[in-house]
Amino acid sequence: MLNMDFTQRVVIDTHAQPWIPSPRAGVWRKPLAREEAERGHATSIVRYDAGASFHGHNHPGGEEILVLEGTFSDETGDFHAGTYFRNPLGFRHAPFSREGCLILVKLHQFQADDDLRLAIEPATAHWQPLADGSREAVLHTHGNERVTLLELPAGTGLAGHDHPRGEELFVLRGLLSDDQGSYPAGTWLRQPAGSRHAPHADQATLLWIKSGHLPPADARPTAAGRAPG
Repeated sequence: MLNMDFTQRVVIDTHAQPWIPSPRAGVWRKPLAREEAERGHATSIVRYDAGASFHGHNHPGGEEILVLEGTFSDETGDFHAGTYFRNPLGFRHAPFSREGCLILVKLHQFQADDDLRLAIEPATAHWQPLADGSREAVLHTHGNERVTLLELPAGTGLAGHDHPRGEELFVLRGLLSDDQGSYPAGTWLRQPAGSRHAPHADQATLLWIKSGHLPPADARPTAAGRAPG
């Protein structure tokens, strides 16, 4: 298991992590959190070389993807850089990339009653201005879970706030800081349930944020289903 103690804060500079080959030629991974080698809960950075593909597979616990670079494709279409999409429990596909791509992938982490399939391209994201000059696009909500993009001008930040059910951040652009360190683009940060912090942007910064989804401190995910990402 890797980073499966959800009571612990985790910070990973993904640019500093080595690429690990997946079971498919031309598909590479940087595991960030993983329950088992090829099963269960997994969060990873995944790279498809140009022309690489994955065999058809389903997602018993759902699949959540943010396309970081290039174009990721499957039978349902092409998903360009900046696209956020969710494939619900039981969805089956055979993904590939003609030109190559880089994606953030979360597997086997859907709530059992969350069956929404969606794909939000950058041009269709609905941005809302906030009081301090920042802006936010809400990508998905379900129960306590909330997924957003947050764009912070340099010198702005988030007021100190609690995470009763945890929070994950991925720094897409810029530089974020808090009282525990600085986080350049490519950093994945997981705040445990019950934690609190007040990050600010040292540069113009774009964040992917997921909150309200982590289990209580004494819970552990149950292994089920393949994790090809």
